[in-house]
Amino acid sequence: MKKILVLLFTLLPFVAFSQDSASLYSKTFGDSHKPAVIFLHGGPGYNCAGFELATAQKLADKGYYVIVFDQRGCGRSNKMPGKFTMDEDINDLKGIYAKYGISTATLIGHSWGGTLAIRFAEKNPPMVKNLVMVSSPLSYQMTLTAILHHCKDFYTQKNDTANLKYIAMLEKMDTASLEYSLYLFYHAMHCNLYRPKNTTEECKAIYQSVLSNPDAKMLMQSDYPPVQGFYKNEHYTTLNLFNDIEACKKEGVKFFGIYGSDDGLFDMLQLNNLKTLVGEKNFIIVPDASHNVFIDQRAVFLDTLTKYIGE
Repeated sequence: MKKILVLLFTLLPFVAFSQDSASLYSKTFGDSHKPAVIFLHGGPGYNCAGFELATAQKLADKGYYVIVFDQRGCGRSNKMPGKFTMDEDINDLKGIYAKYGISTATLIGHSWGGTLAIRFAEKNPPMVKNLVMVSSPLSYQMTLTAILHHCKDFYTQKNDTANLKYIAMLEKMDTASLEYSLYLFYHAMHCNLYRPKNTTEECKAIYQSVLSNPDAKMLMQSDYPPVQGFYKNEHYTTLNLFNDIEACKKEGVKFFGIYGSDDGLFDMLQLNNLKTLVGEKNFIIVPDASHNVFIDQRAVFLDTLTKYIGE
């Protein structure tokens, strides 16, 4: 069950934050005097290892102070108990700002991390210089529908009648239920919806390097308590963030989007809606990349990101 979720899914005085947020696993890259960039990983329940091992130092080399951390109950922070609410995670993120003496930062929200980043920016707009959504759903119901359709197409092309029967069963389920989303994410992995159709030599070399690292075991770790908790407390399978982004933009938060052309968690309707929201110049669909754009097409990702966020 845990492996199902492997890939899924600022000048104010610091306000009070959870004291134990200092116990969250975190790591920095680069010069602390450079502009701060904080990476928020996906899930709920995953960790920051993929970005940490593959991309964080490369981004720091371009002149940024990069911070990664595992959210409460996740990865190397999985011993920290939690209620698993947005307010709790927002408070924890404030703690990361305070721990490293940051008043404002660019937030990179990957997948579920984009949801957390948006909710954080909505409540703390002066603390967010830029918000870069990477493979992050706007509407979780639209994402689940896209997965269903992509999997159905995949099984139809393969003439996989057994799995088509499972898809037919899923089509009769409550789409807001946690079970529905878990089954769909399992099928998404089985149908290679997280992988680019054409893997570049750069991507192969990055994965080879990452897998040689002792911490690569984290890539296959996903923790279930945050999944269960966020479903119970936030009903995240039905979240729709279009209005939240509009609210953040009115407060001056700058939005950008970086998505992969082969990411099977999306359809063009959702991506076009996002492009309209953030602006065509602030949005890119990267060819030969899927859900982990920052690995699948790292050079393009870094060039695009630095162009968007500047100095």
